[in-house]
Amino acid sequence: MLKHWPPLNALRGFEAAARLGSFHKAAEELHLTQSAISQQIRSLETFLEQPLFFRNGRSVSLTDAGYDLQSTTQAMLQQLSVGIRRLEQYRKPNQLVVNTTPAFARHWLLPRLGDFHRQHPEVDLWLFTSFDPPDMATQTIDLSLRDDLCAQAECSHQTLFRDRLYPACHPDLLKLPAAQRTTLHGEREMDWSHWVVEGGEDVGQRSNGLNFSDPGLLLDAACAGHGIALVSQLLAMQACTQGLLQPLCAQTVRGPDWSCLIHRDSEKSPLTRSFSTWLQANLATATA
Repeated sequence: MLKHWPPLNALRGFEAAARLGSFHKAAEELHLTQSAISQQIRSLETFLEQPLFFRNGRSVSLTDAGYDLQSTTQAMLQQLSVGIRRLEQYRKPNQLVVNTTPAFARHWLLPRLGDFHRQHPEVDLWLFTSFDPPDMATQTIDLSLRDDLCAQAECSHQTLFRDRLYPACHPDLLKLPAAQRTTLHGEREMDWSHWVVEGGEDVGQRSNGLNFSDPGLLLDAACAGHGIALVSQLLAMQACTQGLLQPLCAQTVRGPDWSCLIHRDSEKSPLTRSFSTWLQANLATATA
């Protein structure tokens, strides 16, 4: 990490001059004088201790170092521009930022978002997914619903659904002998060791096979017929309805708890209450 950075204005001036091939055109684009652009680039060259342009009268062309810096600067300014535009999301009056896991968003929430939007068209929902739980104290999140949440300061914490797990596969896979079925392995409760510890019966699972860190991908793989998997009752509801999954037995075992964190600053918001009420009502009717 550099201890000192060149001024952002100098980098903007350089990027414009490099892209347009002219100090004069760069000055016009940035509403500056040509001498100001020249001064910015001279200061940048002094900082870097090497020339960035070949100067031949009014004509300029990039040095090798200039070409290198042009690529870096354009990428940096583009990323900065996108980041700044994204901040406009936080200024929307009806913005509700909801965090969850990619698996829950894709397999449970997405199929039901149309219903929520029809009931609450006033809510401008921003769905923010992450593999790790958020820090509600430092991130701008109104509500988080996940299966890996613990209580956090300045947040209310509530368990909304106690999940169950069961072994399942695509119906076509049932035509094969158990010994020929690939075993799909997940992590945490979706590891087959959890099934065994909880007293699950032998359904032909083996220790080798395919391994997944994302429960959503594990479920996708099972639906695609790649093998047998220990799946979430909650997340697999849609797949079972569509005939993409069939249980290997009637037994289920304890799964993760799906909990909700609501930041103290958002608890009294009617937007948060609308989403929370809708969420609880839909989870209360969740069945295998």
